[in-house]
Amino acid sequence: MVAPLFHYDRGLKLTRADLAIDFRRRQPRAFISHAHIDHMARHQYALCTPETARLYQLRLGRRDVFELPYRQPIEWGGLKLTTFPAGHCLGSAMLLAEDDGRTLLYTGDFKLGESATAERADLPRADILVIESTYGEPRYRHPPRAESIARLIGACRSALADGVTPVIQAYALGKGQEVTSLLTAAGIPVLQHRKVFEVSQVYTACGVDLGDYALYTGRPLAGHAVVTPPSTHRPGHLSGLGRTVSIAVTGWAAYTGTRRQLGVDHAIGLSDHADYDELFAAVERVGANEIYCTHGPDSFVNRLREAGFNAYPLAGA
Repeated sequence: MVAPLFHYDRGLKLTRADLAIDFRRRQPRAFISHAHIDHMARHQYALCTPETARLYQLRLGRRDVFELPYRQPIEWGGLKLTTFPAGHCLGSAMLLAEDDGRTLLYTGDFKLGESATAERADLPRADILVIESTYGEPRYRHPPRAESIARLIGACRSALADGVTPVIQAYALGKGQEVTSLLTAAGIPVLQHRKVFEVSQVYTACGVDLGDYALYTGRPLAGHAVVTPPSTHRPGHLSGLGRTVSIAVTGWAAYTGTRRQLGVDHAIGLSDHADYDELFAAVERVGANEIYCTHGPDSFVNRLREAGFNAYPLAGA
């Protein structure tokens, strides 16, 4: 009897190597797809891309890490492992695992579209696909990227013209650097909250050009935008800003009530996750015989089945 390639243990595990994938609880051996807190823990030993390794250690301290650069396969724990860009943030990776000729692709968080600060997603074909499906409902279709960028830049320029500081709320890792790059490319220099700035220093060290940015030191500067973590995050507050216009940058912005719920002046739909159409495009591109969905609405499994795919919830595997 052929051993299962993977199993579910309150998360995805590759069976032969006993390798935990994106676990939030400490494991002896774990793969980390990217350095967002909800995808990692202080593991005894971690596998990840070199960029994620730097961000992982910035956020959780010095850890034992084995680095897996993109598209450079290795033999590990009886498996052949290869990482591919996920397009989500710096170092974000999909993991392709091969076991006796069978292949499994785990996407982690990903997006297919363009990014100013992350390598574009590259999806290999696989027999089994484990896909993160955050926006797995048809109503979750992001606005065109160019439209969202124009809205962001326009809101900032309008605020600056009125002598008001635009304060953009964006996650400290990923979205904060994407916003910084977009604004500085448009000629708007950026001051960053310390949490954003620390991550940006890693981006810069890894060769990502974020333009004219600096640490916010307690007072705004004329002509500068400020990038800070979302107001819902405890460290997101900055003092001394004076008059501000608040701008949230989030994939949920296009949906009813987001601006009011977040308590901001503008909510702009710029996402680092695949929307509904991109999820389907990814499924078709990988061409898997079996699809397992995680971190998204249960209804996405049914929608895939209705479209003729052999789909299941990962939690039931």
